[in-house]
Amino acid sequence: MSTVYPYPTLAGRIDVAVRQAGIDGKALPFSLISPREQVVALHLAGRDDWGEATLELEVGLPNDELADGPWASVACVAVLTEGATNSRTVVRLERRRDDTRWRGEVRLRRSMYVARAVLQISVVGSYDGIDGRVIGTGDVPWVIDLLARTAVRQRDIEIVEEDFRDGPQEWLRPFKDAPWLVETSGELPTVLLNTSFEGLGALLNGARGPLEKAAAGLVATQIAGDAWTAMFHSAVGDLEVDDDGSPQVPDGWKEPVLRAMLPDVFPGLPLADALAEIHSRRTEGHGWAELQSRIQFAASRRAQTPKNLTTALRTVSRPQEGATR
Repeated sequence: MSTVYPYPTLAGRIDVAVRQAGIDGKALPFSLISPREQVVALHLAGRDDWGEATLELEVGLPNDELADGPWASVACVAVLTEGATNSRTVVRLERRRDDTRWRGEVRLRRSMYVARAVLQISVVGSYDGIDGRVIGTGDVPWVIDLLARTAVRQRDIEIVEEDFRDGPQEWLRPFKDAPWLVETSGELPTVLLNTSFEGLGALLNGARGPLEKAAAGLVATQIAGDAWTAMFHSAVGDLEVDDDGSPQVPDGWKEPVLRAMLPDVFPGLPLADALAEIHSRRTEGHGWAELQSRIQFAASRRAQTPKNLTTALRTVSRPQEGATR
């Protein structure tokens, strides 16, 4: 669960499976549906003009817990969303009398979704006389990737070389003296490397000797640290809250960023509590400045700064030790 609710919720596991997927009535190869990664890859080579994709779902709920629980009028719904387009599709799943699993079909229109949609299962019901309460969600949502040809959940951060000084991107010109920038407003985070920054490209792409490789490693580590910091701030700065003010785990690349860094920012806190704490500190201001050292520490761990710095220092010290003998 990504949110703390002020009423009883399901403790049991919610299993979600995409049994089949198709494009314009034609079934996709099963290799494009990954149960382990929980990803469906919809892009086919030479076929980008499709109109509608279908996803056949099968969901298993903790039926014994539901039968003994305090909820009434329980329903299971599939919710398909995409942050880039603000699109949302909701489909109610059905269960036959002799079946223990919920089933249904979600239709994804190409005109509404452009890159990566998130498919989440929600269980809703009545409690204490109030209808429509969310009493459970799938542990890990499925990713429906419209641009991928392989069913892989995590995509690497994009690295793009741009000439900040004389290139076609005019908005980069005020940053002509910056060696790189991290852009987090797109579908994927992007590191922009400034090709007009003398020696940067040659160092990162053509380091040969031990000292050059050590220097390149340190620069790459600094870039990674800056990227993790920028991604984290972007993720916590764009949190949505539900009706009672509880922050929701964002979709897309922001979700794994928060899951990776929050344990180092708030050691020992469950995800929902850490999310509420970071949202409170950012919006209300108290303790936000003091938290920056924890964010910096978390980013340096993700960038493996201690390891890479130690390696570089050892490399640099070797010729000096040899020269003193």
